[in-house]
Amino acid sequence: MRVGVLTGGGDCPGLNAVIRGIVRKGVQEYGFEFTGYRDGWRGPLEGDAVRLDIPAVRGILPRGGTILGSSRTNPLKVENGIRRIKENLAKQEVEALIAIGGEDTLGVAARLSDEYGVNCVGVPKTIDNDLSATDYTFGFDTAVGIATEAIDRLHTTAESHMRVLVVEVMGRHAGWIALHSGLAGGANVILIPEQRFDVDQVCAWVTSRFRASYAPIVVVAEGAMPKDGEMVLKDGTLDSFGHVRLSGVGEWLAKEIEKRTGKEARTTVLGHVQRGGTPSAFDRWLATRFGLHAIDAIRDHDYGKMVALRGTDIVRVPIAEATAKLKTVDPSLYKEVGVFFG
Repeated sequence: MRVGVLTGGGDCPGLNAVIRGIVRKGVQEYGFEFTGYRDGWRGPLEGDAVRLDIPAVRGILPRGGTILGSSRTNPLKVENGIRRIKENLAKQEVEALIAIGGEDTLGVAARLSDEYGVNCVGVPKTIDNDLSATDYTFGFDTAVGIATEAIDRLHTTAESHMRVLVVEVMGRHAGWIALHSGLAGGANVILIPEQRFDVDQVCAWVTSRFRASYAPIVVVAEGAMPKDGEMVLKDGTLDSFGHVRLSGVGEWLAKEIEKRTGKEARTTVLGHVQRGGTPSAFDRWLATRFGLHAIDAIRDHDYGKMVALRGTDIVRVPIAEATAKLKTVDPSLYKEVGVFFG
């Protein structure tokens, strides 16, 4: 049996660990052969493929990024996209496809499986941790660790100059990275997309921190929005899945804080540094297990499913169910950490 593998959407620490787990078990235990598609859905769309075997995945476990490349290509928006994918899979004798990605990549996999008869299995990948069917996605732990280390470092420079430092982190429309890294890094304010924020309240927390002779750290998720306003964007262009490029709220908030409090404020946008570099031990562990269970699903011909973490178990859920809604921060969880604000 020949199995195709692709990695779509944003890059993420742990992608190579998944590929390694899939290939090692698939070759050693099941005698499968593997075709790796380059740059997400562009690969099967254009027939751009590379052979994957055990030597090809040797030594890639600690490497960030993906050896297959990635992109935000949406074949559903390409003329004859589905037909081209099916033709290329048939031409290359690929009987089943493992799609490793987030909401968008897996959304395409769900359509291909449910509507067009393509044998797909999904693996959840996103640093945002916003897929509702799994407790955690790999890449999230690494992103939180990087953001926490940055916040730790910013405390010392903030206190040296007694200025406000606003740290903008990724997460799109979910506040998981902001919540976890902000709490772990001892931030004095954490702002998330799920709860619109009051700028005056933020300024009150900042002022309170200065009264205690400490410099405030404000962690804001890129998708956070003020109560009296809209989402702050640097760029309103859309990608092929209809998403805007988020970023800009940190700079906007720093200016508002400086204007309203008279205190000097600076912004640090962590951006893509959160997605790069070597994956954490947890992400290597989780990604590897996802890969092992994904190839088991292929062996069982259990298509249209995504592997997911529930507690410490890896289970299978329908891909369509996994992508039906985002997993966002519960208000009670956000309220829990409010004791540390100000």
